Amino acid sequence: MKKKRIVIALGHSALGTTLPKQQEAAKRTAKAVAEFITRDCQVVITHSNGPQVGMIHLAMSELARDFPEYTRTPMSVCSAMSQGYIGYDLQGAIRSELIGRGIYKPVSTILTQVSVDPYDEAFYRPTKKIGRLLTEEEAEEEEKMGNHVTKVDGGYRRVVATPKPQDILEIDAIRALLDADQVVIACGGGGIPVLPLDHQLKGASAVIEKDIAAGHLADQVDADMLIILTGTEKVCLNYGKENEQALDYLSASDARKYMDAGQFEEGTMLPKIRAAVDFIGDSAIRKCLIAKLDPKKQILAGNTGTMIGK
Repeated sequence: MKKKRIVIALGHSALGTTLPKQQEAAKRTAKAVAEFITRDCQVVITHSNGPQVGMIHLAMSELARDFPEYTRTPMSVCSAMSQGYIGYDLQGAIRSELIGRGIYKPVSTILTQVSVDPYDEAFYRPTKKIGRLLTEEEAEEEEKMGNHVTKVDGGYRRVVATPKPQDILEIDAIRALLDADQVVIACGGGGIPVLPLDHQLKGASAVIEKDIAAGHLADQVDADMLIILTGTEKVCLNYGKENEQALDYLSASDARKYMDAGQFEEGTMLPKIRAAVDFIGDSAIRKCLIAKLDPKKQILAGNTGTMIGK
């Protein structure tokens, strides 16, 4: 019997922001992942990396500022470092949880590159804030190096583009591990954005929206379900208003209508809904669940979150 294949996208709340918090969060996440595996599912995990890549970028920038002999670290390299850093904690926690349940299954992290279009409009309008607060002088230095900055309360912040994912370059390796019934961690932080130049790949000064990349990954591995774990219990209409309405189920066609009507905010719920709709497409089988991570609740049983389907 064919196993159910699922892609689980972990949000910030599933990972924590500091090393100790991340390690504790990884243990909680591992319990939820183990539940899927005990239900005979093949699992691919992807995750956010916002706090982590920001921390790495800050640390490397401060190092280069205080010690001129060290060169600045490109965003693509920071993304790669965050994939290894987060994957290390996740795969260790999941492996330990599985062994504790008598399940012996390899868990692997794939350093994943995702190609982006160099002419993507996002490169002309970078909006994603990264790094620490900058002074006016530091902001000017960033601009001299060709980077973009924006004015915020108290100073300036560097901003980078968020282009759409094109191809997942390690997809064959991910599929091979899945076919071998292993647990795979891939496309962390949306993947390392790269620009194909002839036979070479050049790291892009950008970040990829991890929910959109998760939907793309789910499509490429032909998953049955995409599960987006976030800090919100359910998808809501009129979020934060007196007439807020939590949804147990949402059709893909209605989701498109609500997106067009501006029901979902950019940077929070909108990319999750867009990823769900793109993944489902015209399929009558594929589904997406958006839910809050809670190891005590059986997510596959349908007693939590919002299910999106045809």
